[in-house]
Amino acid sequence: MSKKKQLPHLVLGGELVDLHGTEFRDLSHVELVGLFPDYDSARVAWKAKAQATVDNAHMRYFIVHLHRLLDPDHEH
Repeated sequence: MSKKKQLPHLVLGGELVDLHGTEFRDLSHVELVGLFPDYDSARVAWKAKAQATVDNAHMRYFIVHLHRLLDPDHEH
C-alpha cells in the first residue's frame, strides 16, 4: 500500500486595507482557519469562510500552499 504524499495547505483570512491588495488591516485579527492535508479539503474550508463573510467586501480568505514553501524546488 502506497502512502499518499502530504501536501499541507493553510487557510487564513481577515479584513484587508485595500480591495486590490493583500495587506491585512490588523494582523492581530487575522483568523487562522486551519491546516489541511490537501487542496480539496482546504478549498472546502476557504469557501465556507468566504461565503460566510460575503457582506463585508474587505474580508478575504486565502489558501496558502505550504508544501510549495517547504519544498520550493520540487514540482508539485
